[in-house]
Amino acid sequence: MPRVALVTSSKIPNLTADDRLLVTVLAESAIRGEPAIWDDAAVDWSSYDAIILRSTWDYHVKTEKFLRWIDFLADARAPLWNPPTLVRWNANKTYLRDLDAKEIAIVPTIWPDAGDQVSLREKLRELAWKKAVVKPRISATAYRTQLVTPEDADSAQPLVDELLVGPGVMVQKFMESVVVEGEWSLIFFEGVFSHAILKTPKSGDFRVQSDFGGNDRLADPPEHVLASATRILNAVDPTLYARVDGVVEDDRFYLMELELIEPALFLSSHPGAPARFADVIAKKSLARVT
Repeated sequence: MPRVALVTSSKIPNLTADDRLLVTVLAESAIRGEPAIWDDAAVDWSSYDAIILRSTWDYHVKTEKFLRWIDFLADARAPLWNPPTLVRWNANKTYLRDLDAKEIAIVPTIWPDAGDQVSLREKLRELAWKKAVVKPRISATAYRTQLVTPEDADSAQPLVDELLVGPGVMVQKFMESVVVEGEWSLIFFEGVFSHAILKTPKSGDFRVQSDFGGNDRLADPPEHVLASATRILNAVDPTLYARVDGVVEDDRFYLMELELIEPALFLSSHPGAPARFADVIAKKSLARVT
């Protein structure tokens, strides 16, 4: 029976509820999906027919160790999905600059570099941004993320200064449509659209993640949103799974994140999603066996 590692972290040793659904569906195809903690030295990664990154939700606080592990798998030619080159590229949000250079519409972002003298207050006034979001270039689940206005920008200046000498900082324009319409998440398997989720923050907040009280629901994306998300995926190397996050303002889709490492895929939100994901995993693992 083919074995598939569904890679998780030590805080979620038995996988998320979503990924437990995946285990059940894989079993129906005579494939054994099992949790494997990425930084557990006892795991024999060579014993798996496919290694699927899922809930490695601590990689952003162990970045160097995580990337060394990715390099180890790459050197061993392990069947990692998504592939190591994509994972390395996607781990740092500077990938958005690469997509911007390919004429992908991203949320307006500034990228101060180490050594720059940056006054957040002056920069926001110069850009005429009413609100902005400060975040590390390597982060997940709104980690060390702060919403600011020009008036209270000084409160975030210490965070900017600290990130400048650490993992790097980015400042994104706050898109008001996040609280008005919501943030779209479009899920793809092997480049084929599966389903979409519309996420909204709780009243008085700006973060759409459920950890902070955000809500999500299954929704049909407008045709132009799906077309934009598909174009974004076509601009990168082939993926086994992907989640395209963005917002619509003035009838245009703006990319916020292209999630290729460990995104929640909302499998429980659509009845056909677990089987679709299991099918593409099965193709990879069975190809390895044969």
